[in-house]
Amino acid sequence: MRKLWLIFTQTVTISLALLLVIQTFKPDLLGAGPKTLTVHQAEPTATAHSVNSYSLAAHKAMPAVVNIFTSKEAAENTHPFMDDPAFRQFFGDQFDDQPQRENSLGSGVIVSPDGLILTNHHVIESADEIEVALADGRTVPAKIVGSDPETDLAVVKVDMRNLPSITFGRSEQLSVGDVVLAIGNPFGVGQTVTQGIVSALGRNHLGINTFENFIQTDAPINPGNSGGALIDAEGNLVGINSAIYSRSGGSMGIGFAIPVSLAKQIMDQIVRQGSVTRGWIGIEAQDITPELAESFKLKEARGALIAGVMRGGPADRAGVKPGDILMGINNQLVIDSSSMLNVIAALKPGHQANVKIVRNQAEQTLTIVIGKRPKPEPRRD
Repeated sequence: MRKLWLIFTQTVTISLALLLVIQTFKPDLLGAGPKTLTVHQAEPTATAHSVNSYSLAAHKAMPAVVNIFTSKEAAENTHPFMDDPAFRQFFGDQFDDQPQRENSLGSGVIVSPDGLILTNHHVIESADEIEVALADGRTVPAKIVGSDPETDLAVVKVDMRNLPSITFGRSEQLSVGDVVLAIGNPFGVGQTVTQGIVSALGRNHLGINTFENFIQTDAPINPGNSGGALIDAEGNLVGINSAIYSRSGGSMGIGFAIPVSLAKQIMDQIVRQGSVTRGWIGIEAQDITPELAESFKLKEARGALIAGVMRGGPADRAGVKPGDILMGINNQLVIDSSSMLNVIAALKPGHQANVKIVRNQAEQTLTIVIGKRPKPEPRRD
């Protein structure tokens, strides 16, 4: 028995020693090596519509955006050799029989199913012929209903019915950072959609139009986009693309659109009476700077300094003088010369308005009979 026990203990000792050697030098034989991790990746889930896509908004508005092609006869042939007798002898008088024409392109937005199209004034200015290309490829001639150079808006009409028309949005509810899409015909390549955000609101003092209240956007706008649609993420019209800031002629991320709220007011007047009627009092004004406010001992840098008064005009008859500071009109505050223009323009000619001025550091209230703003002189190229 003792001998068997001795054999057993020796066997266990040798087995443990052998196990220790194997674990030290060949651990993989015992399954004790480093474990391999397996990553099970779930398949991507397909969604009906990606939140990063604006295709629904684009497809909603695109059928209502058109290309506008205009042409006009050149004022004169400016070829440097046209007055050269040798040139005329060689080529004959063929240039006299074929007057040169100037062509341009732009965009527009169908605003009613019966063919009314909103665009920029500068797109159709002085055009002899206007042709509209619809999104479905059809082309049709158009005629001018009316235009307003001071806001750079115009309305043209095509003789068609049941056209796809844009849905008007609320530009007054826009906020900086909202996503917007610009639709137009840049460089004549065809209908194009670009995306950006609202960069700023209420831009003025740019020297582009007389009345300015632009939406600034970084959605790429290029030549040919003028008159096209600026839409929100739901496909509603919020602006009419009008101008860009550029040193090269192409987009630099600073574009300007006329708010649809202003465009609709102008459009309604043009459709109703063929032109736009605005109030006018016959003054020239400039902004009150902090330096001017300190000089006139004003509490704040607000108002419009009257720099000139038209003799015999409404303001002159009411007693307004150069050097007066216009502070309010019919209980509406005047912030600067731009807001002053907008407030006066909204007044009805023939009606009276109470204006608050500061003269010699004292406030006065004068009553002015509003006149009708004269039409601007045609631009001379």
